[in-house]
Amino acid sequence: MDGAAGSGVHRALITGTDADLVAGALGFIGDGLTAGQPVVVACTVQTADLLRPQLPDAGKVAWAEWSDVFGSGAAAAVTAVRRLAERHRTEDGALVRVVLEPQPGEDPDHWREWQRYEAVLDHEVADEPLLTLCVTDTRRVPAALVATAEATHPLLVVGAEDHPNPAHVDPAGYLGSLPVPPEPLEDTEPLLRADSVRDLRGLRRELADRAADAQLAPGSGPALEDFLLAVDEMTTNALRHGRPPVSLRLWVNGERLVCTITDHGAGFEDPFIGYGPAHGTDLSLGGMGLWLARQLCDHVDITPDGDGVHVRLTTVLA
Repeated sequence: MDGAAGSGVHRALITGTDADLVAGALGFIGDGLTAGQPVVVACTVQTADLLRPQLPDAGKVAWAEWSDVFGSGAAAAVTAVRRLAERHRTEDGALVRVVLEPQPGEDPDHWREWQRYEAVLDHEVADEPLLTLCVTDTRRVPAALVATAEATHPLLVVGAEDHPNPAHVDPAGYLGSLPVPPEPLEDTEPLLRADSVRDLRGLRRELADRAADAQLAPGSGPALEDFLLAVDEMTTNALRHGRPPVSLRLWVNGERLVCTITDHGAGFEDPFIGYGPAHGTDLSLGGMGLWLARQLCDHVDITPDGDGVHVRLTTVLA
């Protein structure tokens, strides 16, 4: 079932029955244990309860907490998977096998981030000593996300065997094909409008003051702080790497925080930028603004805007 040694392969196990789920996962796990490879499982409680009784060597498998990998959202999950593999990598450099089972939930507003996650992971594992098996239980995953699984894995596991996936799409092309939905708040008068931004210190104060005046629901404070930090990072990026003028719009209501930052630079040529710190684990080297924004907000949508780039940050409060 393996890909070439030293190369990552992104497999999908797409099934709607317990029997097929168990057969596919056990085959993948068993091959890893036989080869002496570290095996990590990050799946839901339902799937773990199916697999554990069937594994004679269950104690040799590392069982990660689902929430530690996927609980902070799709963008954070990309980093979490990478770190999970690093944590379990052995000194002899053996491939690490990871069973993954993201659950996107029932709110369509969050699905596009999980679609992006699958395409980014497809790209990431190509250069990692990592073998992944992504479980998609069609009984619990929305049809749109099942279609994403079918498009973002070069291999499909059927029974306990790998089969080339003719429906696989190049991950960069798939990312580019995902539409950015309209944000209704953008059709309303913004709470704050700033054009030709230059004074970041003054802008930070005004953003905080305007957001505080909006009288958000109790308990929204931490989400607001994270959101304002993301806005600050992306505004700094626009001023540092884009082309003036830089403009900003802020909307706040009881359900959402939305901010757009627009500059007239060339934008982001790499569709995978911001899904990991630019300089790896050494955050002191900088290059982490977009990565931080993806960790702190529910959505980061980047689109061309005439002769520049339009970045929209969204945090869902309710």
